[in-house]
Amino acid sequence: MKRIVLLVLLIMTLLLHPTTVHADPTMPCSLVLEPTNPADTNAKGAALMYKVKLTPSFPRTHISIHASHLPAPASFGDYDRYEGFAFIPDVISWRFKLYPTPEQDPDWVGRIDTITADLNNSQIQVRLTNSTTDRLGPAVLTGTITNCK
Repeated sequence: MKRIVLLVLLIMTLLLHPTTVHADPTMPCSLVLEPTNPADTNAKGAALMYKVKLTPSFPRTHISIHASHLPAPASFGDYDRYEGFAFIPDVISWRFKLYPTPEQDPDWVGRIDTITADLNNSQIQVRLTNSTTDRLGPAVLTGTITNCK
């Protein structure tokens, strides 16, 4: 009898085991953006995410990015600015402009307030862009929402 009960419990455990769910991170949270090129040791960024209620409808997610010590965009080729890029792989993405601060070696900052999707499994990046052609380039900083604290 004990073997039958043990066998039933084992089968139930194998058949009904819970799947891993990546929930929307607890808001507010912040995320360190790390360089994609290990040679860019000084380049870092931070993303702040939280819910905002800007209209009578439901809240949206706000993402702001502050990136420091980035090389000049032109040093990577035909690029003249940086953009924030948030995306859920194979689902949806958002682009938003980052603006340079007035210093000689500027920081790049920007924000978006219109995200309505849950940010499960999303990534936040700082990417190169050409503002004339609107061509998006490769990521220079990146972070995953699962690291948001």
